Amino acid sequence: MATLHLLSHSPFSDSRLVSCLRLLGPGDAVLLTGDATYALQPGTAQLQALSLMPEGINLYALEEDLQARAITPPSRAQAVDYPAFVELCARFAKVNSWL
Repeated sequence: MATLHLLSHSPFSDSRLVSCLRLLGPGDAVLLTGDATYALQPGTAQLQALSLMPEGINLYALEEDLQARAITPPSRAQAVDYPAFVELCARFAKVNSWL
């Protein structure tokens, strides 16, 4: 059963991102929102960790939050708008919000 993992907290303030990455299963996806998009900054250990995810794991980032933080997503991450966010939530059997 594939899960969409939602992260919204800064990856520099706690270990939610690291914990999430350890629990990813086949067909899962990660959606970065809010301050979690800082994980996509070039040259960070967080971006390196995201880049090492298996190819079967999709990586998404909320476009509005990327723009607000002036972050250009790497080729691995797909920017999505709010309608696509809702569609992703409906597509997966489970949605896990890392509060």
